Formats: sequence, structure tokens, C-alpha cells
Amino acid sequence: MSEHTGTEADALAGRFAQLFAALAGNVERVVRGKRDKIELALICLLAEGHLLVEDVPGVGKTTLARAMAASVEAQWTRIQFTPDLLPSDITGVSIFNQGTNAFEFHPGPIFANLAVADEINRGSPKTQSALLEVMEERRVTVEGVPHPVPRPFMVIATQNPVDMDGTYPLPEAQLDRFLMRISMGYPDHRAEVALLAGAPTGVTLDQLPPVLGGEDLARAIDFAQRLHVAAPLHDYLVRVVAATRDHPELRLGASPRAGLALLRTARVRAAAAGRSYLVPEDVKALAVPVIAHRLIVTPEAELRGRTGADVVGAVLQNVPTPQAAGV
Repeated sequence: MSEHTGTEADALAGRFAQLFAALAGNVERVVRGKRDKIELALICLLAEGHLLVEDVPGVGKTTLARAMAASVEAQWTRIQFTPDLLPSDITGVSIFNQGTNAFEFHPGPIFANLAVADEINRGSPKTQSALLEVMEERRVTVEGVPHPVPRPFMVIATQNPVDMDGTYPLPEAQLDRFLMRISMGYPDHRAEVALLAGAPTGVTLDQLPPVLGGEDLARAIDFAQRLHVAAPLHDYLVRVVAATRDHPELRLGASPRAGLALLRTARVRAAAAGRSYLVPEDVKALAVPVIAHRLIVTPEAELRGRTGADVVGAVLQNVPTPQAAGV
């Protein structure tokens, strides 16, 4: 980190780790038994990326988004995707004001810090594409006029992988806009018992106190993206991504955007661990949620039950890990 000495960077990383732990602990008060998923979602937020949560209803997808928004004093909105939803229902519209004799832009629900796109695959492809610009450029263009969204900005999209009737699968270009894809999964027995026991008296989302202000969150994001990355780590990361491009079980490998996404998230994970530098384990821990959804498996491999996550796991085993590459 060019802007800080080693000692200063270590101290800042230590404070970052404390804030990250406080955020995760706060969210876990209402999303119980899912610490690993909470940490992945927070890494995605602090890397200024978007999250796709693919799971069945009732496992806490929307609760996770609301708890994250409450913990960082952020504004959140929820967009329920349906086949009749229009792009303007998301981005907003220009309405003629007779008093001023001019058109005025009325922002849609996408203008929030955390926008929950519920059951995104139930929206039409035209409506899904309305998210492409705002997810990549952090702005909405209406009638040639750009309208920036607030910072931080994160789309948390959900989709149910079981009921596929009347749905429109996300195309590869749309999937590539998501920094991560995770699955919440069911809570374990102990967490579900605690959930039932504390249902009447436990902390509710409305009672969840904020842990971090908007300005502090922006500073934390900027700090994480300036962490030191040694040359062997850059080389290792590129080798991991490139190994997917000629893998015999894949029709489509990872793009350079996937490598940049993996680097951004690895930096946040390193800072969350109190380090001011990356180590290979940061890359390995995030490779599946960051890369797997960007891959297309061949029909032959799909018939054998192979998935993108399986291929990423095999790549990590085959690509040599650099030694002492972190500092």
C-alpha cells in the first residue's frame, strides 16, 4: 500500500477486521446459523459488487439483505419481479410537470444502497436487461440523461432454482454482472431450534442497530481495494482464471472480469482477517462463489453431474500454489 507504511497498514487492517466482525455479528442476530454466508455477502458489499442468491423460499434471502442495510445505515428497496414488470418500474420515468412546463425524472426503486431483486428470473429478458447498465456503470440513463445511484450500491438478486415454470433464465452477460453467487441453504438443527425458541422475544429487523455509517463504509471500501498484492499472487490468480478457458469440461471459461472480481473480493477477505496483504488462501476461499456461475459446462460433463463449482475445485487442485507470496 503506497499510501501507508507497513505498521500503519497493519493497524488499519486490524480496525477493518474489527468492523467486519461487528457487522457480521450484527447481521447474525437475525440470520442465525449462516455465518459463512453472511461473511460472503459482506465481502461482496465491501468489494462493491452484486450478489445472486439462488435458493428456495423461506431461508432468509430477503432477511439477509435487510439486515445488511440496517447494519450499515443504508437505504434498501425490494423489487418483486413478475412477467408484467416493465423496465421503467425499476429505473424510473420522466413525467411532464405542467407547473414548470418541463419533464421531471422520478427515480425508481433501483435508487437505493441495497436493492433486492426478488425472483429475478420471473421478469422478462427486457426487464432483466434494465439492470445491466446500473449494475455495471452505477447509473441509469433516461432520455439521454445519466442519473447516478448512491454509494455504496449493491443489487442482491434472488431466484428459486426448483420452480422453473414461467421463468426466464439469466443470460451469461447478466450472470457475469454478479460478483458472487451463493446459496443460503437450510440452517442446522441447533440454529433452527434457537430460531423457534427466540421467535417471540428475539431481536427483530426493526430493532437491529446500525454498526457502521455510510462515510465509514465508503472509507472501508477504499482501504480494502488498496491492499498490497505481491507479484506471485497476481500470477497465481491469472493462472487459476486462465485454467478454466481450455478445460475439457467447459464450453465457456472465465473472462478477465472474473479475475478482477476475484482480486477485489480477495482483498476484502484479507482485510477482514486483519492482514494488509493477500495470501493464496484468500483466492482459494472465494474462487467458487466468484467464478463458478460464470462458467458453462459442456453437455457431456453436465450429464455426468459436473457443475461449474466442481470444475473450479479441480482447477484449484491442479494449479500450483505460490509459496510465501503474501507479504
